[in-house]
Amino acid sequence: MNESIMHPARPSGRNFNELRQIKLTPHFAKHAEGSCLVEFGDTHVLCTASIDERVPAFLRGQGRGWVTAEYGMLPRSTHSRMDREANKGKQSGRTMEIQRLIGRSLRAITNLSKLGERQIVIDCDVLQADGGTRTAAITGGWVALAIAIEKLLLQGKIETSPLTDQVAAISCGIHNNQAVLDLDYAEDSTAQADANFVITSNNQVVEFQATAEDVPFDKSKFDEMWLLAQQGCAELFNKQLDATRQERP
Repeated sequence: MNESIMHPARPSGRNFNELRQIKLTPHFAKHAEGSCLVEFGDTHVLCTASIDERVPAFLRGQGRGWVTAEYGMLPRSTHSRMDREANKGKQSGRTMEIQRLIGRSLRAITNLSKLGERQIVIDCDVLQADGGTRTAAITGGWVALAIAIEKLLLQGKIETSPLTDQVAAISCGIHNNQAVLDLDYAEDSTAQADANFVITSNNQVVEFQATAEDVPFDKSKFDEMWLLAQQGCAELFNKQLDATRQERP
């Protein structure tokens, strides 16, 4: 059977189970304890990890640490300029939702008791957006976090790594009635359904978000997206490990 009949063409020309070109560049930021520039095709996000030798007030005296995240988009990361949220005096609901998701995802694979009474803040700044900024931020955020934790180990501030697993994230969707992997903006904006999956390298689910944009979809389509997400994250886990093995220049 003709491949184009089996799997209708995607706007990017990729196969239904093909990621965009993925690149993780560790140690991108000079001053941060950990950093990674993550590129999912034309979506570029700078993730930095900053170590604070204090914890939030609600955790003081409990002998454990905290991992949190902040997320933002540069004014011209999209097709037209947007105002900085700082100038508006408040963050949008979307921004707060995404940064909470990033924080939850990274805490899910961190033993906070082993971190000691210190906080690691992951800043995720979108330099260029073409769909999947939150999934790119989680994937690159893990690399930045792992590098910062390695620095704590080398300094003797902690005895063992608090990381219990890797975590990565990827989007899937239904486009032209076909489940597809890693949506870019052109595909995401016309998809019949879209989903974001946050998965550990032990194949455990941290979180997933799935929405029908047109008509409801059945479990078989969800299962197809889930299988694609597992496949895509398996590739991301390998790229994460490759990135953490690179020495700081």
